[in-house]
This record gives sequence, structure tokens and C-alpha cells, in this order.
Amino acid sequence: MDEQSPAMGLVHLLRAVTVEFDLLGARFAARHGLHPTDVRALIHLLDAARVGTRATPGWLGEQLRLNSAGTTALVDRLERLGLVRRSRDTTDRRRVLLDVEEKATELGWSFFGPVIGEVVAAVDGFEAGELETVRRFLTSVLESAGRAHSP
Repeated sequence: MDEQSPAMGLVHLLRAVTVEFDLLGARFAARHGLHPTDVRALIHLLDAARVGTRATPGWLGEQLRLNSAGTTALVDRLERLGLVRRSRDTTDRRRVLLDVEEKATELGWSFFGPVIGEVVAAVDGFEAGELETVRRFLTSVLESAGRAHSP
């Protein structure tokens, strides 16, 4: 591949953004006594809540590619820290649901809020068509990364 091509320039830029966000996540985790997997779990749970997905421990384990024992240990840890709550599904009492506690949301906003604000401000400088192109590009990249994990 031509390292100087526009496509490779985007690959390198996307990698740099990913590294910066990963470093931010690691700093957040360290500041609050969390493991990076804890942070990823909270992100998945927040994303699930935003789109109306009822998150279970099994669902979370799939997202994080953890086995059952690892997922249980993770949820136990987050629950002990007051960041996640287990509850019984009202329609199927056998099923356990996971919800992010307000404490976790507040911690996240206090740390990531300024960065999110800067990203939102940067987005304001783009036209609707440009944003749609960026959205399509990022969606395609996300799907490509997901396929890389598939057997």
C-alpha cells in the first residue's frame, strides 16, 4: 500500500485519534481505580441505555468478548464500586438487567465532558453533508473493525 495515499493518511489519523481516546480512558480508569475493561463495560452499558437495549451480563460479556466468569467478576467489581446496579427483568424474573448508576455518569461527565464539548464545537464547523460523509466513513470503519473480530 502507498503510505502517502489519502486513504492511508486517514488510517493514520484515525489511529492517532484512537490512541488519544485510549489514553484518556486509561487516565480516567487510573484516577478512579478502574481497569480499562471496566471503562469499556461502562461505555457499552451507556450506549445500550441510549438506544434502548436492555443489557444483561451475557450481552455485556459478548460485547467485551469475556467468558461468563470474567463477566461476573467485572459486574461484581462495578457493582461494589457503586457504578452499576443489577436488577431483575420485570417481564422475565429469571433475567438480570444491568443499569449504570448516576455516580458513574457523573464521574464520566466530570472527566470527559470538556473533551466532548470540544468535539461538539468542532462538529459545529461542518455542514450537514460533510457530517453525513464523516458518519458514513466512521460507520464503515467500525463495521470493518467488527469483521476483524469475527471468526
